[in-house]
Formats: sequence, C-alpha cells, structure tokens
Amino acid sequence: MAAVERIVIENCAIATVDADGTEYASGHLVLAGDRIESVGAGPAPEGLSDVTRRIDATGHLATPGLVNTHHHFYQWLTRGLATDHNLFDWLVALYPTWACLDEDMVRTAAQGSLAMMARGGVTTAMDHHYVYPRGTGDLSGAIIGAARETGVRFTLARGSMDRGESDGGLPPDFAVETLDDALAATEATVREHHDSSFGALTQVAVAPCSPFSVSTELMRQGAELARSLGVRLHTHGSETVEEEKFCHELFGMGPTDYFESTGWLGEDVWMAHCVHMNDADIAAFARTGTGVAHCPSSNARLAAGIARVPDMLRAGVPVGLGVDGTASNESGELHTELRNALLVNRLGPHRESALTARQALRLGTFGGAQVLGRAGEIGSLEPGKLADLVLWRMDTLAHASIADPVAALVLGAAAPVTASFVGGRQIVADGRLVHVDEEAVARATRAEARRLARIAGQA
Repeated sequence: MAAVERIVIENCAIATVDADGTEYASGHLVLAGDRIESVGAGPAPEGLSDVTRRIDATGHLATPGLVNTHHHFYQWLTRGLATDHNLFDWLVALYPTWACLDEDMVRTAAQGSLAMMARGGVTTAMDHHYVYPRGTGDLSGAIIGAARETGVRFTLARGSMDRGESDGGLPPDFAVETLDDALAATEATVREHHDSSFGALTQVAVAPCSPFSVSTELMRQGAELARSLGVRLHTHGSETVEEEKFCHELFGMGPTDYFESTGWLGEDVWMAHCVHMNDADIAAFARTGTGVAHCPSSNARLAAGIARVPDMLRAGVPVGLGVDGTASNESGELHTELRNALLVNRLGPHRESALTARQALRLGTFGGAQVLGRAGEIGSLEPGKLADLVLWRMDTLAHASIADPVAALVLGAAAPVTASFVGGRQIVADGRLVHVDEEAVARATRAEARRLARIAGQA
C-alpha cells in the first residue's frame, strides 16, 4: 500500500466548530491524504512520517471551509439590474433576460460565481439552476464542469419550472419546461452526475423552483423522484409576504402547510430563505428536520424581511448560510454573510442576544454541512473528517488589534485567505485561485454579460 502523504499546519489559532466548540489559541493540524488526521494544541506530534509539506501558519486562524447552501450561478451575468425591486417585481423584470441564456453563458457565469466564492473561503458550493431554455445545450454539465475546474466540493440542485404566466405563475411561458420534461431531465442529471460516496466532489439534488413557478404535481412527483433516487430536495420557501398571499389564494393554505401536503418536509429537504415563518411553521421544520438556507444579504437587497434564525436554532432547525444569486447579492461572497447574519438578526426582536460571532461561524460551516446532509464529512475540524479547511490571515492592519480571532473574522473586514484546501488539495494560495485564471474569468464574464444583454434587448 502506498504511503499517505501528510501536510502539517502549525502555530495558528484554530476554531474546530466541533460539538463542543473546541478552540486552540495556538495549535496544529495534520492532513493525511484527503482526511484530517489530527488537530490539537501546540506543535504537531514528533516523528510523523511522509510529511511532504510544513506550513508555519503564525498569525492565522484555521476554520472549516465555508459551506454555501443556496446560490444561482447564472445570475453573475445580470448583476446590478433591478436594484430597487421587491422579489416578484425583480423576477418579472429579469425572467425575459434569463430566458436567453445558453450553455456558454451558463458555464462562464458558473466560473465567475465559483471563483468569487472559492477565493473567499468557500470549499463546498451549491447551485440551484432552474432556467433551462429549450435547445441551449447541456447546462447542468457546464455548471458541474466549472465546479470541477475550480476544485470545490459541489451540489447541483437541478431546478425546474412548469408554471408559466398562462397557468398563473410568474415566469413567461417560454422560460418553463413541461412536467414530463422537467422530471425526465432531473432524473437523467442525477443518474449521470450524483456521487453518494464519502468524500464525493459532485452531488445532485431535486429542486423545483418555488410555489409560484411550479405546479403542485411537479412538487409531488419531484419529491417522489428524489426519494426513489436517494438524493436530497431543495426549493425556495416563505421568502416574502407576496408569496404567502399567493399560496393562500392559490392553495388555500400557507407555504409550510402546502409543502407538507406535497411531501416537502423532512430531514432530506432544505429550503432557501424562510423569512416569513410563524411559530407553527418553525415547529413543523424542527419536528421534521427540514433545513434552512439563510441568505441575509439577498433578503435585505429584495426587502424580504428578517428571518427568525435565533428562533429556528433554539427550536432545533438545521440552518446554514447562502449567498443567493448575484443579481440579488452582487458581492457573490459567503464570508461576508457571517457578519451580515449576525448584524441583521440583531435588528430583530432578540437584539444583542440574537446571534454570537461563534454561532455565525457555525452557520457558515457545520450548519451548512447539516443542511446539505454532509455533517459526517465536512463542517468541522475533527480527525477522520475530510480535509476541507481555510487559513485566514489575521495579523494585518485590518485585524491585528482584535484579540479574539473568531470575532475578528466575523465582525471585521473580509479577511485574506492565505490557503484553502478541499480534501487536502490546495485550491487557494495567498488569496489567488490555484487552478483558475481569475483575469481570464473576469474578461469572459464581462463579454458574456454584454452578449446576454444584447440578445435580450433584441428578443
């Protein structure tokens, strides 16, 4: 058997985000192959064999890699549009443009979205892609290929819409699939790309878009399909007051009751936003183990409201963080959501006791792993888990005077990423992507954004 190569990281502060919240003021990590072999205080044990690299991480904080639980990569090409709209008006304004997407645009947008997240500490990403114009190529394959190039762990939530304007939905009819086409394409994507093994780099979830763009039959059959294939389920839920009104008018019940009636509550389900949840809704999520992707910046950008994250956590609801699409969160970064989650929730009724800095870090790491069904593999720094971690530089002008490195990371300016590893493989070095040419991606995204705007203007 070939020897396992080891990387030793020493002299850094460590926030393990394990069940006990273990932290070390100065500690070490030993990575063996794609796993964490040991983590603890002080220097690494003497006598380690097959050490291929030693990193002196003085002045750094080591954390688990960030886990993004909700995104729409394609929106990288439509940033900065409809900046003063609520959700429904924003969607109506942008759907006609999104309906002009093609495979090259989707691939390039995915490259831009992934690059921005990875260079900012994300090691596990997801994309909820639900716009599949007819005859535009292999969009799912293009997105998955971009994730492989970047080097991140990835979940594609294969979305779908079959409720167009003529059926009372928001998207234009030419932007939706038929029920049968959506189900068939989703199943084919799962069978071709989903990897259920420990340490998988690519997984697929079944993800009809939302109650106002999807038929009840697609919701029901989508849930049945996901469970027959053994994959997770994702959708948008309870994002705005307009959605609440829509559900009552169309289905005679609120979003949570509607989701339960269609099989969409359970430990294998996570939903984006969940801003407008009453006590009964939160209790239903807690009872069923349904997860939430909290997207504070997007919720604020679209004036959706403040999600009741402290109440969800106290009830036992799994909660992670999401960037959401960059047409409603132009920064495209997840590490800024740590700070925004804390600050936004302190504007709510719990005020200063809403969230702590360590709770915010847990949302962005272990909470995200829970929501994606991968808490046994990632989300904390523990022996046996996958070596997905980030070294944040904390000794520069921006953070050096803050004694608590976790508080500095969450509340301070965006910290530089000196190194980021996925399964022991480095994907960021000194703030730059290792496997991707950032300047080339920037040029390509600018060109494709202009091409999309030109085509949409002619449509």
